[in-house]
Amino acid sequence: MGVIVQSVCVFCGSSNGKKSSYLDEAREIGKFFAERKIRVVYGGGSNGLMGTVAESALKAGGEVIGVIPETLLQKEVAHQKLTKLHITTGMHERKALMAELSDAFIALPGGLGTMDELFEIWTWSQLGLHRKPIGLLNGSHYYDDLLKFLKHTAEEQFVKTKNLNTLVVADSVEKLWEKINTHFLANQLSGS
Repeated sequence: MGVIVQSVCVFCGSSNGKKSSYLDEAREIGKFFAERKIRVVYGGGSNGLMGTVAESALKAGGEVIGVIPETLLQKEVAHQKLTKLHITTGMHERKALMAELSDAFIALPGGLGTMDELFEIWTWSQLGLHRKPIGLLNGSHYYDDLLKFLKHTAEEQFVKTKNLNTLVVADSVEKLWEKINTHFLANQLSGS
């Protein structure tokens, strides 16, 4: 299957995390998209997994668009070598612009900000505000307990199974990307 998605938003931590495998995944995903000429959209920082994704994509010749709110400019230390850096007035504008610039979304390990971004974009999907694919890279098993909890929310009838199933999960970038492209193509064929 050829490239369908041309721009992907990567949500991930502004710290490196405990395991070196988190950094490995961040490097791999940045390079993966750059090699396929797929633009990376992310939070604009130079620290942690965020900075690693950006550096890896740029090093491989990729296009990287950062979106950072004014309030985090100094705290997250904005990346200075991006293809383009958008500075927003706040977090809501940041997330809206990241969504507008992206055809798909992928979450790597991260903290509260990553969870906020993932769940907000997923909620927008549930509400019918978009039908873009949303993926979770779980190669380091970071999200195992979250996935168990999400299954529990469906069992307890707080989340519909059809909405739960809009999140695609895989343990490698290649598998996740294949699932995302399949999802994107299915939505295009259904007229959305």
